[in-house]
Amino acid sequence: MMELLIAADATPPLSVLATAEVAGVSLTINPTLTVGSPPVLLLTDGLKLRGTNVLVKYLGRTSTTVPNLYERDAFETGQIDKWLEYSPIFSSGSEYEGACKYVDGYLLHRTFLVGHSLSVADIAIWSYLAGAGKRWESLLKSKKYQNLGRWYTMISTQHAAVTSAFSKKKNPSCSTDVKEIVNSNRPEADLPYAETGKVLLRFAPEPSGYLHIGHAKAALLNQYFAQKYNGKVNLRFDDTNPAKESNEFVDNILKDIATLGIKYEKITYTSDYFPILMEMAEKLIKEGKAYIDDTPKEQMKYEREKKIESKCRNQSVDENLKLWNEMVLGTEKGVQCCLRGKLDITNNNGSMRDPTYYRCNPIPHHRVGSKYKIYPTYDFACPFVDSVEGITHALRSSEYHDRNPQYSRIQEDMGVRKVHLYEFSRLNMVYTVLSKRKLLWFVEKNKVDGWDDARFPTVQGIVRRGLQIQALIHFILDQGASKNLNLMEWDKLWNINKKTIDPVCPRHTAILEENRVLLTLLDGPHKPFVRVIPKHKKYAAAGDKATVFTKKIWIEQADAKAISPNDEITLMDWGNAIVREINKDKNGNVTDLIGVLHPEGSFKTTKLKLTWLPHTNELVPLTLVEFGYLIMKKKLENEEDIVPVANKDTKKEVGGVGDSNMRRLKRGDILQLERKGYFRCDVPFITPSNPIVLFAIPDGRHTATK
Repeated sequence: MMELLIAADATPPLSVLATAEVAGVSLTINPTLTVGSPPVLLLTDGLKLRGTNVLVKYLGRTSTTVPNLYERDAFETGQIDKWLEYSPIFSSGSEYEGACKYVDGYLLHRTFLVGHSLSVADIAIWSYLAGAGKRWESLLKSKKYQNLGRWYTMISTQHAAVTSAFSKKKNPSCSTDVKEIVNSNRPEADLPYAETGKVLLRFAPEPSGYLHIGHAKAALLNQYFAQKYNGKVNLRFDDTNPAKESNEFVDNILKDIATLGIKYEKITYTSDYFPILMEMAEKLIKEGKAYIDDTPKEQMKYEREKKIESKCRNQSVDENLKLWNEMVLGTEKGVQCCLRGKLDITNNNGSMRDPTYYRCNPIPHHRVGSKYKIYPTYDFACPFVDSVEGITHALRSSEYHDRNPQYSRIQEDMGVRKVHLYEFSRLNMVYTVLSKRKLLWFVEKNKVDGWDDARFPTVQGIVRRGLQIQALIHFILDQGASKNLNLMEWDKLWNINKKTIDPVCPRHTAILEENRVLLTLLDGPHKPFVRVIPKHKKYAAAGDKATVFTKKIWIEQADAKAISPNDEITLMDWGNAIVREINKDKNGNVTDLIGVLHPEGSFKTTKLKLTWLPHTNELVPLTLVEFGYLIMKKKLENEEDIVPVANKDTKKEVGGVGDSNMRRLKRGDILQLERKGYFRCDVPFITPSNPIVLFAIPDGRHTATK
């Protein structure tokens, strides 16, 4: 942890605090310098840096969470330097409004001050504005500088770490840890007995499915604590059940880990420890701490529930070793047995009632083949491997709460080093299944297209639906390491996602195919002409699009029905028109419209502002796909059957046509269809006979169909 020294009469520079917060750097603040001294950053090696901008640049370079905060190519880094030099002008009373006006004009077609992502230039200017207090608040409220206000609000909402630093600035007198996992209204989480530089954590998924949003929370919390304590994270595959696991799942978990941006020290496998796990099991048998039990499964379950001691519990060590060997060989007798720990059969905590340590399983393992006929349970392997690997703290979700005493007791019986446990709340989402067993049911019954289906809560599924990873990280870290159980709404996550994509995604136009209507503009252009307009009026980096203007244009049936004769309408990106004639068929559907342009008309006076497409052969076919929840029940209990609550209607497809610029869409591109919402391109343009497939992205305002 680095130390920020400030003058005794000063408050820490907000730009320094905010940059540290965004960069994931922990600071301790001490007001020990003489009055009037500039801030000093005391590094861990004893070196010192002096001056606000010097500190901001250094912290930007060391960022572990947001790339390229400061160092970019020569041109952009030079631009950042200029903005840092300019930023103090906001502290001058006479020049304040002039500076606001200048930056407001500069941001007319920009989302960020430099390039296309957050930099320390944005953080510095934002900090001076926020630090102006009521003066800036009144200007923001008046909307006098709309571009500057838009930019300020975007930074505030999409980069919560910046606003978190602002709240901390008000109380600098004590040692303040700037690295915080949650927003400033919540206490920071600490690992018990953690020593900086010595913390080793592990994220240990079972390779029996793809990672889902709940696993993402566990992975990100491990990374958070590793960064906080300057520690490390191991990625361990808990591969102890060959019946459920495969290399496909290993490969896709690695893909998901990369998507989440998790930085791990090394990859290990529980199967690497199979030989010494068997040695430990044999040691416990010899010490009378484990025994072989051939009680039938249902009878064993009944006895555990009733706290009844097994008939095998007190058999001799020699008999146990003999039966253990039968298990190792996978004999007819051996497969009838399991190894159980001799803990406390009368304990009120069911997990302490002689849990199973080993079972026979003849299925080949995806890594070691048919070498073994027995496999350890998670309850037995996890505490052992955690200790052997040198893990200092094991993060476990609240679903393991009752098993925590078992974990500690097993380590005690094994005689291995104890590992500190840290419990956090399991992430639960409304109308969502997170059990891999139940998710597998949807896959095997062909209710979905696979583990990456856009209706699935897997990392690949929600990304395929259009979720940006930075929005997911924001959502998860905002919850922190709380132990409170909450049922979270998807709307909150999708709202964060909207705030991430809206400022930058390009705008396009689409018209629904069914009963689309031609509007003939009598005074429209005799020859089509093309006008180049921006894809996003406030974000130049989104590029331009070519819009074709024709005498006949397409509008949607619903829009046509809303028009009355002589209504004045606004054609978006063109101007006003007056509809003179409306023709309908016997079913009341509009067949065609006739009108004239009214260029002197004002869009402020019209009620109908319509999207339209030119009547040309260049339009591209579209399939717009909207998804609903996979289950109809808001919360599914652990043992509740999935079949009765499975939703049969979870996918809706409609045809449409889109502007010709959409031919250049690539798979994964995010866009907004004017008046329709946000979409992700799942299948790009190939030929005119194959429609572009666009997946609708929820925006947090409308709950998905149940």
